[in-house]
Amino acid sequence: MLYMTLIIAFFTTIVLTPVVKKLAYKLGATDKPNNRKVHQKLMPRLGGLAIYIGFIVGVLLLQPSDDVHIPILIGSFIIILTGFIDDIKEISPRVKLLGQIISALIVVIYGDLQVQFVNLPFGGQLDFGILSIPITMIWIIGITNAINLIDGLDGLAGGVSSIALFSIAGMALIMGNQVYVMVIALVLAVSALGFLVYNFHPAKIFMGDTGALFLGYMIAVLSLLGFKNVTFISLVIPVIILAVPISDTLFAIIRRIVNKQPLSAPDKSHLHHCLIKLGYSHKKTVLIIYLMSALCGLAAFLFSQATVWGALIILTTIIIALEIIVEKIGLIRDDYRPLLNFLNGLKPENIRNKM
Repeated sequence: MLYMTLIIAFFTTIVLTPVVKKLAYKLGATDKPNNRKVHQKLMPRLGGLAIYIGFIVGVLLLQPSDDVHIPILIGSFIIILTGFIDDIKEISPRVKLLGQIISALIVVIYGDLQVQFVNLPFGGQLDFGILSIPITMIWIIGITNAINLIDGLDGLAGGVSSIALFSIAGMALIMGNQVYVMVIALVLAVSALGFLVYNFHPAKIFMGDTGALFLGYMIAVLSLLGFKNVTFISLVIPVIILAVPISDTLFAIIRRIVNKQPLSAPDKSHLHHCLIKLGYSHKKTVLIIYLMSALCGLAAFLFSQATVWGALIILTTIIIALEIIVEKIGLIRDDYRPLLNFLNGLKPENIRNKM
């Protein structure tokens, strides 16, 4: 039944995307080219609506059961509605944030989905207490916006989201007793893949905020469902799986602070922009980021199976590799190279010159 449902969800999205494309033109849900965007012509957005319908069809067929299922469906409908209105009318960032807050509150309060404590690696427990609600809210809203921010090239957000969802589903299977998370993640992943048929470069339609906010919201919620209230190691797993969108968002914030710009200021220095500046084509840039996302999923699997010390070594390696990539491609600033300069100073010829 699961395999058949996944096939139906996949083809439902494929069949409905051209219909949504026509609807987008009728409603004026189009994306105009400007100096920040890569595309050069008027493009329909709203494609996330096809992903959402494919997902709902899969859910109705499987009828998965969990205490937080209804809150997730209600929250996802509100986030879809927020993105839908924004794709048509381009609502203000405050109104868009309000929609995200309401969606998050529904699963956090009504669904009682909260990260309440963490068992520390060397003993002891960190209890978040009253902070559990704001911490969970920040995670959901943060990941929602991280997926939205990475949606800058054809097929990028859809592909990265699919890889993250397959990784979450795989981890849920490995960790056991996470059937609901695995099923929902798989249904959403194949729905996103169905949309990629039309969204991969050269794209015929964009997912818009309808899709990016929905995928980000669902990924944030599913990652919490799968890995909350276990150990510090388990809590890091979704961070590793989502390392690409999280790091892109984090370094965008750092970049704006370093360059003394408002945090809301748009720019063309995100990960995909930097790779294109280095000379990679549109398609190669997307495939490189796909590979990075897949490697993060693999790292999360290795991390989950390692001892505490092994996990810490893997985490340290990921952080160092990430910093080197950031400095190499100029994600913060072209002259920001502290680690590379330090490593360069350790070369024998440089040490001799200093002596």
